[in-house]
Amino acid sequence: MDTLSRQRRSDVMGRIRSKNTSPELKIRSLVHRLGYRFRIHSRKLPGSPDLVFPRRKKVIFVHGCFWHSHTGCRKGKAPKSNVEYWKPKLAANKKRDKKHQRFLESAGWEVLVLWQCELSKESLLKSRLSSFLEK
Repeated sequence: MDTLSRQRRSDVMGRIRSKNTSPELKIRSLVHRLGYRFRIHSRKLPGSPDLVFPRRKKVIFVHGCFWHSHTGCRKGKAPKSNVEYWKPKLAANKKRDKKHQRFLESAGWEVLVLWQCELSKESLLKSRLSSFLEK
């Protein structure tokens, strides 16, 4: 059961951003410190990837565990209230993510998806980003 009123919950959820989130800013800062330059939120590509490396034909998506239903993550669980709204919404997000990724890969782009819960281990994150961007 939700502890907030419907109006308060609506206000809280309405303030959540889709661009320039703190996980995304952390990745952008880290990639920049590693010496890579990139474009952000290219609307020319499906899904408007968070980071785009045009010459390398690589993109990075930074997904929030809740919004993109990260399987096996405690932050990726659907809410228990208003299930009839959340279940189809989160399922549609996941389906749309897969569609965008398949399209990008078929167009010759390499895709890396980073999850919000993975950002706490910076040394692992650095090596994963470096190996993705180097090859």
